[in-house]
Amino acid sequence: MKPPRSTMSSPYMEWAKTRAHARFNLAASGLTSYPLAELPARLEDLELTGPAGYGYEPLERLLAAHCGVPAECVVAATGTSMANHLAMAATFEPGDEVLIEHPTYELLVTTALYLGAEVRRFARRFEDGFCLDPREVERQVTPRTRLIVATNLHNPSGVLTETDMLGQVGEIARSVGARVLVDEVYLEAVFPQAPRSAFHLGETFLSTSSLTKVYGLSGLRCGWVLAEPTLARRMWRLNDLFGASAAHPAERLSLIALEHFDRIAARARKLLEANRPLLDRFFDSRSDLRAVRPQAGTIVFPRLLRGSVEALCALLRERYDTSIVPGRFFEMPQHFRVGIGGDTRTVAEGLRRLGAALDQLTG
Repeated sequence: MKPPRSTMSSPYMEWAKTRAHARFNLAASGLTSYPLAELPARLEDLELTGPAGYGYEPLERLLAAHCGVPAECVVAATGTSMANHLAMAATFEPGDEVLIEHPTYELLVTTALYLGAEVRRFARRFEDGFCLDPREVERQVTPRTRLIVATNLHNPSGVLTETDMLGQVGEIARSVGARVLVDEVYLEAVFPQAPRSAFHLGETFLSTSSLTKVYGLSGLRCGWVLAEPTLARRMWRLNDLFGASAAHPAERLSLIALEHFDRIAARARKLLEANRPLLDRFFDSRSDLRAVRPQAGTIVFPRLLRGSVEALCALLRERYDTSIVPGRFFEMPQHFRVGIGGDTRTVAEGLRRLGAALDQLTG
């Protein structure tokens, strides 16, 4: 039975805000924060209040150029989470069926339930490298499905889904009159090899993203939805109920960030290229873990072969001042999520402490 909407919440977000912090934080899924001092912004570049309307036009224009889409297809949102909320609210009615990958980011499921969806799941199996298999989508879709939801890069595993696989999912969606929502908040971490947004596969697709995870700009809350113009207009009007107007100083700072995007992206790429070999060497040294190792991104989702993940998490916090994300938040309790977006020394020491805790746990 669904809980009353008035009492619903996100167990993961509550944990992340109250329990994830540690000196060596491997629970964070995004890049370490970009320093304001390195953003070439002057106080005179900012204003408290912007022009009224649907979106700050200079920012909408740069977001459209960044995504390679017409400006009328961009809906600005407060981070990817609000972007996903808007996308879902605009594409199904209470009682409609929504098909969501498993495992996935908990807020996607919770938001769909809050909006009244009947949620079904399709599997992305560890044994298959967490690949998105269109055949599995086809087995689970029904004539009542109105939205299919996936992440790319996959959260929690970091696995990339190729464009042709998403195209096949789009064909399945069209066959039952559904749309496809792809959360792409990690996709740009593939850097030069990143495929184009799923939005470019046709009007069946919506995609969401932000500057938060890959670039260390979480505090700007610069998110967006890409959708065909009629649907985009619907989301702007819905946002009048949710967010009304954005914080204009954040819009102005987001504009400055996009104007100096190459510098910010180069910093992100350099950091992840330094940290990924640390993760590979760590997994090479462990016989008590099995992991699908993505080639890009900021996260990975190993399986613990012996012992309890909950016990490991508690030991890490209590003895090693280190945090990871328990797999229970992704409905896979024998796994845990590790983020490698911190500064290199912090990631190296966090992985060393994770190894020591594993040694202590498994004997």
